[in-house]
Amino acid sequence: MATLEEQHKATVRRLQDAFGGDPEQAERTIDEAVDPDVLIRTPLPLESSGADAMKEVIDHLHRAFPDLHVEIKDLIAEGDKVVSRNTVTGTHQGEHMGVAPTGRTITYDEIFTFRFADGRIVETWGVVDVASQMKQLGIL
Repeated sequence: MATLEEQHKATVRRLQDAFGGDPEQAERTIDEAVDPDVLIRTPLPLESSGADAMKEVIDHLHRAFPDLHVEIKDLIAEGDKVVSRNTVTGTHQGEHMGVAPTGRTITYDEIFTFRFADGRIVETWGVVDVASQMKQLGIL
């Protein structure tokens, strides 16, 4: 039988895989894996909160980068937390950060920490290399 930490890592893998796939599947995975009132500790320019904010971010990323791909580089679990270090790639085909589509393929890194309770993600912290995105999109 898988340990709780292994189960949590499997949930994060499933969520990260869904982020790089079909947007509707991503929303279904969020509904299954994420508490509706999840606390997202990453500053986001959104009025929504909880799982709805996560869905809004994914929707935006899929519109901006329809071929979005999240590659997990490291996945570490201890207790009720999982840390995922990822490389994200995508082709800029929709507005992002106020920039019209450029057709450029961008690559950036991110690190997320997920806290679990009762088998669901209840809190997240994220560090995304936004400066790299801005540089590749010609903003910097």
